[in-house]
Amino acid sequence: MTDLADLSAAELLAAYKARSLSPVEVTDAVIARIGAWEPKLDALYAYDPEGARAQARASEARWLKGEALPLDGVPGTIKENIRTKGVPVPMGTAANELSPATNDAPPAARLREAGTVILGKTTMPDYGMLSSGLSSFHRLARNPWDLTKNPGGSSAGAGSAAAAGYGPLHVGTDIGGSIRLPAGWCGLVGLKPSFGRVPIDPSYYGRVAGPMTRTVMDTALMMRELSKPDARDGMSLPPQEIDWLSLDGDVKGLRLGLQLDAGFGLAVEPETKAAIEAAARAFADAGAIVEPVAPHITRAMLDGLDAFWRHRSWTDIAALPTERQAKVLPYIFAWARGGEGLSGNQVYRGMSQMLAMRDASLKAIQPYDFILSPVSPVASYSAEWASPTNDPARPLEHISFTVAANMSDQPSVAVHAGLTASGLPIGLQITGKRFDDLGVLRMARAWEAMRGPIAWPSLS
Repeated sequence: MTDLADLSAAELLAAYKARSLSPVEVTDAVIARIGAWEPKLDALYAYDPEGARAQARASEARWLKGEALPLDGVPGTIKENIRTKGVPVPMGTAANELSPATNDAPPAARLREAGTVILGKTTMPDYGMLSSGLSSFHRLARNPWDLTKNPGGSSAGAGSAAAAGYGPLHVGTDIGGSIRLPAGWCGLVGLKPSFGRVPIDPSYYGRVAGPMTRTVMDTALMMRELSKPDARDGMSLPPQEIDWLSLDGDVKGLRLGLQLDAGFGLAVEPETKAAIEAAARAFADAGAIVEPVAPHITRAMLDGLDAFWRHRSWTDIAALPTERQAKVLPYIFAWARGGEGLSGNQVYRGMSQMLAMRDASLKAIQPYDFILSPVSPVASYSAEWASPTNDPARPLEHISFTVAANMSDQPSVAVHAGLTASGLPIGLQITGKRFDDLGVLRMARAWEAMRGPIAWPSLS
């Protein structure tokens, strides 16, 4: 019998409607799952089981009165850097002073309004600038597929929590791959929506919030709520009527680009390449037209972006008192300090590479409906490492396939493609044209059906 903690949001909502399950018993099952896993994973921050139980009781009452909300009674978590009222936002670093947030940021507000049972927040690395579970504030987050391995980041705790069954619904953020990388390394569906599709506060170039779930349908259920308007985000898209749950679609005749070489960064490992090629063959067998795509992002683009991000981060860190600077994770401090001596010309040219990436990415996808690629060139790595290279001089070698979609506003989803011989997940990335978020989810759903179900990690 399936453990209640492993049921999808779609299954839970159907069971609540039929009155065959209660939000209270499901929340208790998820709390029990957290009790078993969390001492090993350290995925959570501000965990509030009693608050979750109170939310579940209120949800149960709404269901009994016929007043259920869209996600009523479904347990989930919110990434630490997304404000929730009354909870401090350390941004993953011990250097920040802690004061309770005065309101819910847009993604948290939408999930709360929809009746989600919010269990707590999920951990992240310092300033969200690592693809790792390493943090100077939070305990080290680990990957439930292999506790010696990294969940990735910066939505590290969200990746761990979703893979371990801490409820079906989790929300992360992504500015260079921070949803898709942990989703790929943890076997999840992780959607980076089109820029502006999900209102967020504060907003920033390329930064989005999006779902991290076990199924495409659960991602769609979250997007139905997260994409609702919020005036606090001045960079958000105009509201649009999208039938998020209309996921059926025929891939026959679609033109798909297959990109197996990013042109820079880490080399794609053979097992990763084989898994992505197998997915491409499955789409071709279903009638899609699959063609190879040459690299379109250059080393100069990535190095420029790295210089800009370093300078931006160092500007913030250098403004801290010396005693607080000393609390920043040493890797992040060393990386950010690389931006200390950059001239205005160098910073400007670095920032201009965001536009260069944008143009190159939009031109590359023009002949195609979607582009298939690995999420990451490599499978997960040591839990104690800050990145797959663990070298602050080479910090972005693993985001070669993910970062361009942030700069180009394109929707891009990670979905589980298979396992390495050692049992580590491999992520398939599907990137679409700007604003075609539903098309990307339909492609992910088609692959999910071809691939079949996943056997999730267990402590037993």
